[in-house]
Amino acid sequence: MQKQLRSILEEARNQLQNADSLENTEEIRVKLLGKKGQLTEILRSMGSLGAEERKEIGKLANEVRGQVESMLEERKVQLKEILRNAKLRAEVIDVTEPGKIPVTGVKHPITKTIDDMTKIFMNMGFELTEGPEVETVFMNFDALNAGPNHPSRDMTDTFYITENTLLRTQTSPVQARTLLTKEPPLKIISPGRVFRTDTPDATHSPVFHQVEGLIVGEGVTMADLKGTLAEFAKQMFGADTKTKFRPHHFPFTEPSAEVDVSCFKCGGKGCRVCKGSGWIEILGCGMVHPNVLKVGGIDTEKYTGFAFGIGVERIAMLKYEVDDIRLFYENDERFLKQFR
Repeated sequence: MQKQLRSILEEARNQLQNADSLENTEEIRVKLLGKKGQLTEILRSMGSLGAEERKEIGKLANEVRGQVESMLEERKVQLKEILRNAKLRAEVIDVTEPGKIPVTGVKHPITKTIDDMTKIFMNMGFELTEGPEVETVFMNFDALNAGPNHPSRDMTDTFYITENTLLRTQTSPVQARTLLTKEPPLKIISPGRVFRTDTPDATHSPVFHQVEGLIVGEGVTMADLKGTLAEFAKQMFGADTKTKFRPHHFPFTEPSAEVDVSCFKCGGKGCRVCKGSGWIEILGCGMVHPNVLKVGGIDTEKYTGFAFGIGVERIAMLKYEVDDIRLFYENDERFLKQFR
């Protein structure tokens, strides 16, 4: 048995020296040390030996096993290094060759405009709030004081899904939802996508974006509304921007107004952008109608508020001097790359 054990050790040494892959080393391990390996067979046959001889053979067998395992591990390390070096030689990298500049995307001009507008209002203390695009008729019209006969409820203006659900025509339903779920004082801003049955042309789209603003509290006045929007205009279009309020009508505000800003292109002198008037209309606003406050159960004797809605595409077209709203939705990379 001693002769067999030494033979196994010598065989392992010779075979491992010639092994040229990790698979070969595994085959050698199984052949010598596996469950049916040569060394295992010798250990199983030791039961027929005397106590002293069994002790001696057992000691030698353990030494042989240890040496074979050590040689196996050493050869594996050598083969891994050989394979690694061969791979490195085969994958030579020319570090002098010019690299490829990764192509990165850019924010869409509508997204950039929403981000800019939201940042301005949040710096004023407004809280960002959102609402669903699929809305109920009650939230989109009734809660906003637009009665059953209001023309905006016609199918020629509104996308109806069912008799009582629709695609929201404005972000103002977020105003109604907020009044129903939160107690004053309130100060929210709500950007989002809205839908109307407009025929697409250079200035109209059936899908566009708005930013809704709402403040409700004690002692809120029209002066607060004018100051807030004047500050927004200065931060959005420049410190010299002036604002002009014109009387208007919206069912959910009273009094109501449309707001113009002095043309940032010509400074109010008159140009193609402002069509020679020196002013550009940018939004609608007003003091929240008492009927809208009552929907939320708010005491109209104690609280007042104001609201405004700004068309994002209108601001983006002015800011980036885009003359056709359809360009925002055509996904033309030549157009979008200009906003990198």
